[in-house]
Amino acid sequence: MYTHLQSKAREEPPVTLSTLRQMKADGEKIACITAYDASFATVVDNAGVDLVLVGDSLGMVVQGHETTIPVSMDDMIYHCQATLRGLYRPFLLADLPFMSYATPNQAAANSARLMQEGKASMVKLEGGAPQLKVVEHLARCDIPICAHIGLTPQSVHKLGGFSVQGRSAAAAKEMVQAARDLESAGADIVLLECIPTALAQEISAAVAVPTIGIGAGPHVDGQILVLYDVLDITPGRKPRFAHNFLHGRDSVGAAIGAYVDAVKSGAYPAAEHCFT
Repeated sequence: MYTHLQSKAREEPPVTLSTLRQMKADGEKIACITAYDASFATVVDNAGVDLVLVGDSLGMVVQGHETTIPVSMDDMIYHCQATLRGLYRPFLLADLPFMSYATPNQAAANSARLMQEGKASMVKLEGGAPQLKVVEHLARCDIPICAHIGLTPQSVHKLGGFSVQGRSAAAAKEMVQAARDLESAGADIVLLECIPTALAQEISAAVAVPTIGIGAGPHVDGQILVLYDVLDITPGRKPRFAHNFLHGRDSVGAAIGAYVDAVKSGAYPAAEHCFT
């Protein structure tokens, strides 16, 4: 009945971590987006997205929670499995949810679940210097890692809300050092969320691994947005960096394709999407 789950083999090879490193080296922007199921994953794949994140943002945009904190490991594995069935080319990254990586051994066990059961190619965890031992342990286990610094939604209650991070000189200096240390510990990608444009540029220049930004300005190696923000179907207040790519277009595929084109050309993010 449905054809989107039929053979997906194409001439383009699947994106790997080596592909992403080469894109950084070549100055080619990396287009990333979230997805949580097979149908949207197929559209995202066909639109030319390079990296797909099964994010714990599903807790908010799919499950209707106010934060990402209620999301469980079983939730993440379920949505990884569903998303993978719609993908061929994009690299698949998945979030380790809240309190699933409190110790190195717990992080390794849950990362193994995301990769073995969920079939993710990489795991993402939030936090800077406090996560160095976890990152080192995962790297020793040959688990690809995306480190997420800046605004870390799982720490929303500790941070006191969703707000821009790294605006003071001391906080910015600490974040640059955290990025360097995370890379040295074994992080393969650094994701930067809700930080000033100049700071994101400094961090991107300070590390050799790809940097992916969300609300981090144009001077990073790639951009990521929540799929539902790209389509303007997230209820409630939208973050500053959100942009409705469906406006003026007649299909979801056209909207995601426009997002990919805007990332690749540097048209997104524009000044109104950035923080100072």
